Amino acid sequence: ACDDLIERARAQPDDRPLYVAAIGAITNVASAILAAPDIREKIVVVWLAGHPLHWPSANEFNLKQDPHASRVMLDSGVPLVLVPCRSVAELIATTVAELDAHLAGRSAVGQYLADILRAFEHGPALTSPGRSKVIWDLAAIAWLINPDWVMAALEPSPILTHELTWSRDNRRHPIRVAQRAERDPIFADLFAKCAALGEQEAGPA
Repeated sequence: ACDDLIERARAQPDDRPLYVAAIGAITNVASAILAAPDIREKIVVVWLAGHPLHWPSANEFNLKQDPHASRVMLDSGVPLVLVPCRSVAELIATTVAELDAHLAGRSAVGQYLADILRAFEHGPALTSPGRSKVIWDLAAIAWLINPDWVMAALEPSPILTHELTWSRDNRRHPIRVAQRAERDPIFADLFAKCAALGEQEAGPA
């Protein structure tokens, strides 16, 4: 993965960066930057990780899986859009009833997504009244599709402490930090695209 990213980045024309959507630990991307620092000029990383910079802790699943790689990313100077989980990605939630209404039976992938949500096991069943499920990974992809759906502001790149908290130094290079996700247009886009796939599967009328 590291070698592939380096190859893809170096193949990009100078006027068109490669956008890298990272929805887990940042190990492979950080490794590529360490191995080939020149690719920092060729890529833009959109990373789902951490919590907002004002949050008392940055301790989040994607970030804490590899704190060293997380520090490499934040210290590297690579163009970065950081999409926090609390207060941002966690707004992108849906229910079994919504997916049954707008995805199930519309296409093969739509049916698959509805089925895996119904089968999700973590606490009370998602078919219980009042239950919803955050679809975290949509946040990074949504920014790539339409940045208006995931509003972001320029901030100095935070320092990740050994306690997995944020520290601020206004002299550091800027990154974009997402502040809010617009849930409704993100799901409307997903439903429309899955429906379009269903029409392609059906073929000409």
